[in-house]
Amino acid sequence: MRGHLPAVQELMVAGVLREVPEYARPGDPVYRQVVEAAVVFAMEHLVRLIEDPDVSWKDVYQVYFDVGYGEAVEGRSLEHLQNAMRIASRTAWRYLAAEYQRLGRPLSLLSVMAEANFAYLDELSSAAAAGYRRAREKAAGEREQRRHRLLGLLLSEAPVPEGVVAEQAAMAGWPLPQRLAVIVLRPRPGSGGEGPSGLPPQVLAGLDGGRPCLVMPDPDGPGQAERLTGMLAGWSGAVGPAVPPGEARVSLHWARRALELPADPCGGDDAQRGGLVRAEERVADLLLEAGGRLTEIVAARRLEPLTRTRSRHGVRLAVTLLECLKNGFNATGAAAALHVHPQTVRYRLGQLHDLLGFDIEDPEIRLELMLLLQVWIRRDGELPEQPA
Repeated sequence: MRGHLPAVQELMVAGVLREVPEYARPGDPVYRQVVEAAVVFAMEHLVRLIEDPDVSWKDVYQVYFDVGYGEAVEGRSLEHLQNAMRIASRTAWRYLAAEYQRLGRPLSLLSVMAEANFAYLDELSSAAAAGYRRAREKAAGEREQRRHRLLGLLLSEAPVPEGVVAEQAAMAGWPLPQRLAVIVLRPRPGSGGEGPSGLPPQVLAGLDGGRPCLVMPDPDGPGQAERLTGMLAGWSGAVGPAVPPGEARVSLHWARRALELPADPCGGDDAQRGGLVRAEERVADLLLEAGGRLTEIVAARRLEPLTRTRSRHGVRLAVTLLECLKNGFNATGAAAALHVHPQTVRYRLGQLHDLLGFDIEDPEIRLELMLLLQVWIRRDGELPEQPA
């Protein structure tokens, strides 16, 4: 066999380059050199192995490990390499079979050689597959690191130049969107602080102060709301407003604030009860929270007569007035929201006109009154279990 190696190796290389187009690149001699090296190492090692079964596999294993690694780096599947190995093996076997017949060697020896050939090919394939897996694992780790780095840049308190973000996004394989939204989730018991699994690759994931944090591109796109609800089913959290990538920290800020909002006094989803709070749907609440102590002082002064009553009836009056403001003082609409008779609403409005020292229907103070009523109900009132 050793005397025939140069001829059979040349046939094997020619067969691979002819039948595997991915390796036949006339303008790039590197591919031919890799094919030649792989063939030479394999055939010479096979002959040495026949001569001495204890010969080391180290060098030939490394060669095929590196070839498999290179396939992954080049972005190809193992299919082309496996095809090339089958073609090379078939070419060598045909050559050997013809020579054995020409020389009159016994068929039993051909059978043994065929078995050895298949076993040897399996070993080389295993080495290539190991190299391929190693490269993919390394690439996945590096990609994840780049995605975490990108998330950190997007959410940085200090502004980051657009060029730096765009470069990091390209390195992470993350197409930079026109707009994005930041989502902050409440850790669930037993989750170890980790967020939901199985997220689509376009969603960046990380932590914000120990809480799972996501960046979702194009949140206002078709079907995105449903997709978001589906992938975060069972989680509670808050979604910041959609902003350009350079303002992601703004979306994060309002997602954080929305996550801490108390329950809507007149109903609606909130992060405490489960589901997602959308900052854009709780603008009034967020503005009130930002006003802090100032809104509490003004609410206490404006609605002092309600505070003085310190009764459940006072709370009912406040809630009724809030619903009337929301419904443009349409008693029927407010009654439907409160589950009472319209006449009950009209009666309470009469009491409010008598109790408060200003015109509750004055358009100039409606917006302020809507905000202040929510603050008063949360701070000084206690919602009745059932409207009366």
